[in-house]
Amino acid sequence: MRFLLLFFILSIIITGCYYDKAELAYPVSANPTACDTTGTTYSSTVSSILNTNCYSCHSGNAAAGAGIKLDTYSGVVTYINNGQLMGAINQNGSMPAMPPGGYKLAACDINKIQAWIIKGKPNN
Repeated sequence: MRFLLLFFILSIIITGCYYDKAELAYPVSANPTACDTTGTTYSSTVSSILNTNCYSCHSGNAAAGAGIKLDTYSGVVTYINNGQLMGAINQNGSMPAMPPGGYKLAACDINKIQAWIIKGKPNN
């Protein structure tokens, strides 16, 4: 009998600790897939994306083979104007897919570069 009473009390204690407000315990942003492109600039956004994903092959002496240099503003604008940059990073088949290795830039990064282009490609 004591065992049943102890079991009953422990069951009440354990189930009484349940926290049923999931939205408070695990908050989720209003739009987790949102990509803020409003503050996109060349110096802080675009060059950072290119530095992370492109500079190892497309800067300085590393660009000697293909000759595509993306480590300067003028270099980036050249490849935007001829359509190569966006064709390569969108991996739509019009240009060799970049970066190589089977992965594509994050959609948000591509959107940020595209937003900067739409703003007129300012050197900011």
